[in-house]
Amino acid sequence: MQPFFEILAAALICTISSGYTGFTLQSAHAQAGFQNPPAPEVRVDINAASLDQLLKVPGMTRTWAARIIRYRPYRAKSDLVDRGVVTSQVYDRIKDYIIAHRGKP
Repeated sequence: MQPFFEILAAALICTISSGYTGFTLQSAHAQAGFQNPPAPEVRVDINAASLDQLLKVPGMTRTWAARIIRYRPYRAKSDLVDRGVVTSQVYDRIKDYIIAHRGKP
């Protein structure tokens, strides 16, 4: 019975290792349905965007967008969590799609 388990283990290792060679984090990311975040110049500015513009951010709701507008201005996009405007879960969903441009002095 021992040789059976050795053969089974060897076959399993071969199967796993041969299937593993093509795996990358990027391919797993794409297979899970995630998209690459937009370039910084096309991200939504939380200090200037309208409600409709904020609603185009994936994961944004009308309530969160209204809160972002209400508590402006922001020095950094992390202010959204630091000041309690959005939860950390919401921030994790939207952080790659937003930016906080500072106003001119």
